[in-house]
Amino acid sequence: MAPPILKLDDIFLSFGGTPLLAGASLQVEPGDRICLVGRNGSGKSTLMKIAAGIVEAQSGEVFRHPAATIRYLEQAPDFAGFSTVQAYAEAGLGPGDDPYRVTYLLEHLGLTGHENPNSLSGGEARRAALARVLAPEPDILMLDEPTNHLDLPTIEWLESELQKTRSALVLISHDRRFLEKVSTATVWLDRGLSRRLNRGFGHFEEWRDKVLEEEEIEQHKLGKAIEREEHWLRYGVTARRKRNMRRLGNLQNLRAEYRGHKGPQGTIQASATEGRESGKLVIEADKITKAYGERTIVAPFSIRVHRGDCIGLIGPNGAGKTTLLKMLTGQLDPDSGTVKLGTNLEIAVLDQKREGLNPDETLAHYLTDGRGENLLVNGEQKHVTGYMKDFLFQPEQARTPIRNLSGGERARLMLARIMAKSSNLLILDEPTNDLDIETLDLLQEIVAGYSGTVILVSHDRDFLDRTVTSTIAPVDPENPDGRWIEYAGGYSDMLAQRKGAEEERKRVEKAEKAKASGSADKSASDQGSKGKGKLSYKQKFALENLPKEMEKTEKEIAAREAKMADPKLFTKDPATFNKLAAEMEKLRADLTRMEEEWLELEMLREELEG
Repeated sequence: MAPPILKLDDIFLSFGGTPLLAGASLQVEPGDRICLVGRNGSGKSTLMKIAAGIVEAQSGEVFRHPAATIRYLEQAPDFAGFSTVQAYAEAGLGPGDDPYRVTYLLEHLGLTGHENPNSLSGGEARRAALARVLAPEPDILMLDEPTNHLDLPTIEWLESELQKTRSALVLISHDRRFLEKVSTATVWLDRGLSRRLNRGFGHFEEWRDKVLEEEEIEQHKLGKAIEREEHWLRYGVTARRKRNMRRLGNLQNLRAEYRGHKGPQGTIQASATEGRESGKLVIEADKITKAYGERTIVAPFSIRVHRGDCIGLIGPNGAGKTTLLKMLTGQLDPDSGTVKLGTNLEIAVLDQKREGLNPDETLAHYLTDGRGENLLVNGEQKHVTGYMKDFLFQPEQARTPIRNLSGGERARLMLARIMAKSSNLLILDEPTNDLDIETLDLLQEIVAGYSGTVILVSHDRDFLDRTVTSTIAPVDPENPDGRWIEYAGGYSDMLAQRKGAEEERKRVEKAEKAKASGSADKSASDQGSKGKGKLSYKQKFALENLPKEMEKTEKEIAAREAKMADPKLFTKDPATFNKLAAEMEKLRADLTRMEEEWLELEMLREELEG
């Protein structure tokens, strides 16, 4: 086992009241891929900042290897003093680092480097900050919510980049699919303490449930032990006073342990407040278009949305998702075409930019719209503090300004407000940003059980797969040109349908090519003889032997994939890793060439024999 390059042990930190961290630990070794998980407000970002040296713990040990370099992804990058994004990103480089890597990263993140940092959108600022921390390839890379504000193509590119990096990773993210693909170890921060699972996030939830179940059993056993001791004190032998005092002391310790046990944070109890039933047809759009100058945002697009549908909108940033959404909901008029909204619509909107939040407003005032201490939820009057508890806020937070909340708590607060509003059409624009895994689970249940209609914009692939009944996406996601298409099912279903359509297109092209080739061969054969056309000896030999060659190549690819699956190979032997990668690329190209050649020959054989 390699010695740790970062170690936090018995970390304690409190801001008054219940300690935020009470004995938390974190150990990072070269090649680690650690995801840091826990509820909103559990101290994940704080622990990461302590590890990065930004925040100081009140007690505990912190060890950082003197030669180790650490880069931390800031939630709110500071661009002061930088005239361009290129200058900002290059400022993160250390002595000996390759400046070309900044250009490479900015290009893949969709930035030129010439942008003015002060005029960047939230997504562009996040991309610039990513380029700055990724460029030096530090020993430890700490990323706090790296996928927030990123579109799907960029998230998938980032996954690939992190899988290749030599840096040890510590990640905080709400994106299940992202964590499953990148992490190889999981640290769970819960009630101030940390537990480690040396497996990726895909195994976390099963392990967490088992830990909580075992904890509940131990607490039950402790309660039974207290009952036995109390029974002995009441009815047992009263002689030997010293022995009785010792057992009384043990009983008091058991009682203190039992009372001091703090169970896991509760689950959110909520459902959407549903209004009266809308008409069966909710939205009908007929050949709607939108363009800004010479750029087409929406080419002629038609859709019928029925009551009960849950539709996901996906696509790269800037493709026009929000524009299309606003046209479908009547907030923006199309340049041409018509949009007809159904009857009895009650629309509730969760805005991506969280613009409805006034940082100086208190939680209670925000939830009640300043109308006293009660709000109407599903037809029943409910006191605001009781409703806040349903979303895991403490009663004393009722008078707390919104500015004091974390990003996750703000997202949860907006969710609480929209769930209280009567609606039959939910518009959710990036609803998963900053939500913890448990709150995401609740949102999925709310959306799945909502009898009204839902239209949502999201880059969370797992959330889309679990909720939507159809997906609207650009026809060409790499170069959006205003053409949109609706696919049945979620994100994975959309990928499968796109792959099937692409394979069918290639099959037709190959068939036409083979047919043309076969016709030419047949014509030449007819001129040389009056008999039926046949494959040449060379073609027959290739047709018989290509499957064997393909099978051999597939085995060679699998053998190299097995070697490259070792997460520590790149760190230990980068030359071997690069050699294997180059060989893999050549073998895959050979396999593709052989498959295409065999398919053409097989189709030619069928044509000649038929």
